[in-house]
Amino acid sequence: MREYPSDRIDFRSDTVTQPTQAMREAMIAAPVGDDVLGDDPTVIALQDRVAKMFGKEAALFVPSGTMSNAIALRTHTVPGDEIVCDKTAHIYRYEGGGYAALCGASIALVDGEKSLMTPEQVQKAIRKAEGSGGHYPNGSLVCIENTTNLGGGSCYDQETFDQIAAVAQANDCKTHIDGARIFNAAIATGVDVATMCEHYDSISICLSKGLGAPVGSVLVGTSAFITRAHRWRKLFGGGWRQAGMLAAAGMYALDHHVLRLEEDHQRATTIAQALDSMDSFSVDMETVQTNMVYVQCLQPADEVALELQHNGVDVFDVSPTHIRIVVHLHITDEDVERFIDLCKRIF
Repeated sequence: MREYPSDRIDFRSDTVTQPTQAMREAMIAAPVGDDVLGDDPTVIALQDRVAKMFGKEAALFVPSGTMSNAIALRTHTVPGDEIVCDKTAHIYRYEGGGYAALCGASIALVDGEKSLMTPEQVQKAIRKAEGSGGHYPNGSLVCIENTTNLGGGSCYDQETFDQIAAVAQANDCKTHIDGARIFNAAIATGVDVATMCEHYDSISICLSKGLGAPVGSVLVGTSAFITRAHRWRKLFGGGWRQAGMLAAAGMYALDHHVLRLEEDHQRATTIAQALDSMDSFSVDMETVQTNMVYVQCLQPADEVALELQHNGVDVFDVSPTHIRIVVHLHITDEDVERFIDLCKRIF
């Protein structure tokens, strides 16, 4: 399915995909308007479709997952509030400190098990200004990531997911899901996204990762929430004009690239099992639930990444001891076989 000329195997991320030819044709044919003026028909169709898919009232198409999360955090909080999330959460580790710079919020970090929080941990992390003598910030938002990036692509079970939402609600906190790879979670767990997200106030859904669209995310929630979010998208510079061409790519991805995520998961498992059987590598197989494999290396990870690069394979070394492998729609069975044979030969 690679559909573009390359002799390399690119495992760096599922963000490296190229639009397929059929997706490009859908983009070219898309009717467009001015989305800032609210009259791009393809953007409207995408927003309505995703909102309905997730069982929410409304949606907002935005340029990136980071912006989608930033808009959600800013809409849910006021300066001086506190956000509860896992210590490895993307909003904390990889979004430029936007929670502080754009929201004026602090973070209460939870030490989750393999990046998965428990309801009890969330309960303990929530602090309220009221009753603290003015010492505490006001814990007003719980943010949960599914799948968990630094958790190796692992997913929450639905019972825990629902219980965390219940804890937040009982403590008068809003809830936001960083669902950059939420369709991976849905495929892996067998729980449809509407059921999975039923008790959460907002969800950010990325179209440019596992689904293979070139750009864009969708933020969903209540109509009142999205109305407020629309203003923050404008303030953050996220208003765009004839965005229907990009929305069309997202529509095509929803039609054709969701169910095939199971193929990515299977290939990731094949890679993980093969590497774990080698003396030079080890993999925590419990975390290999979707399209990611975090691999512990016997030799320094940066040296492993460099050696692979010299042999036509691109990976990220994510720590001194680990490399990350991410499978996506341009990774074929032949690529998997070639990579495994290469690792057997050079390590």
